[in-house]
Amino acid sequence: MPGVYLSFPFCAQKCTYCNFASGVFPRELEGRYHAVLREELEQAAWPWTPETVYLGGGTPSQIANDDLRELLARIPGRPWAEATLEAAPGSFTREQVAAWRDAGINRVSLGVQSFVEIELRKTGRKHTAEIVAADVALLREEGIPNINLDLIAGLAAQTPASWETSLDWIERLAPPHASVYMLEVDEDSRLGLEILNNGPKYGAQDIPDDDAIATMYERAVERLTAMGLPRYEVSNFGQPSLHNLKYWRLEEYLGFGADAHSSAAGQRWQNPETALAYVEQGPSRQAATLADPGSERFFVGLRLSEGVLPQPAEWTRWAAPIERFLADGLLERDGDRLRLSPRGVLLSNDVLQEFL
Repeated sequence: MPGVYLSFPFCAQKCTYCNFASGVFPRELEGRYHAVLREELEQAAWPWTPETVYLGGGTPSQIANDDLRELLARIPGRPWAEATLEAAPGSFTREQVAAWRDAGINRVSLGVQSFVEIELRKTGRKHTAEIVAADVALLREEGIPNINLDLIAGLAAQTPASWETSLDWIERLAPPHASVYMLEVDEDSRLGLEILNNGPKYGAQDIPDDDAIATMYERAVERLTAMGLPRYEVSNFGQPSLHNLKYWRLEEYLGFGADAHSSAAGQRWQNPETALAYVEQGPSRQAATLADPGSERFFVGLRLSEGVLPQPAEWTRWAAPIERFLADGLLERDGDRLRLSPRGVLLSNDVLQEFL
């Protein structure tokens, strides 16, 4: 069954590592944004009843209770099989959690990134490990036990010992799902730009090297698997997110809000990228499609631990890179199924690019 994504690009602060089209914007813009988003939902043609809903950002946990209720009331299918809201640790109250639950939210993803204070301060995050623990307890007490905790491998000042501390906290809090991302370095984040320019800000000189980051990721795979959270996608562990599986399996979804993408009835489209452009232009739904759906199936499918089952014509078309990656130990073959090897996961960007 299809899913729905709602984009809320507003934050209380912009983290140094963040390369999303989100940020700190005037309160007046947020009010206008809600009005346009409500209108887009009201005018939506629903070709099916959605199974999942995902509110991403930005920081959707800062949406006012009444606004959240109004937005979700415009989406058919409640109660949904899964309805996720992303939240910043320490940014919500018991009253808010109760309002989320009553509005249909049954899963919360906490952007923890680290449980170590020096690492958090260099990113601009203000929470502590104890705040995260209190948030997890609060969510469970209010009837939302389906929780994801995010970590980033490669933060400034991160060491093997501090990484173990973060993994210790994951084990202690025992969420059903965890995500582990390796730090992305590009010009779209303040930290990435500083690293590329060899600058001193945001702890850019204290970023672990690629080998150290890879080792931390492999250690996370080992420990999370031992905790009963096996890897099912390059960055995701434990009880799979029904909504995110739709992206990796190329199922249909509708996106609403700034920079939201949609895929339905064989068509692709996206909304204007920034909050201001979305408010001023409305949901203009610019066409967005890949010329080669077959290559996309490899690109997203190989991210899953289950891998892909190539069609006969695809074995021929991709014979050269498949044989090369099998020989190099980056791909594994199980009958007619292909998947990334453990080493291939670490070099997944290089492997996946071959199929675009």
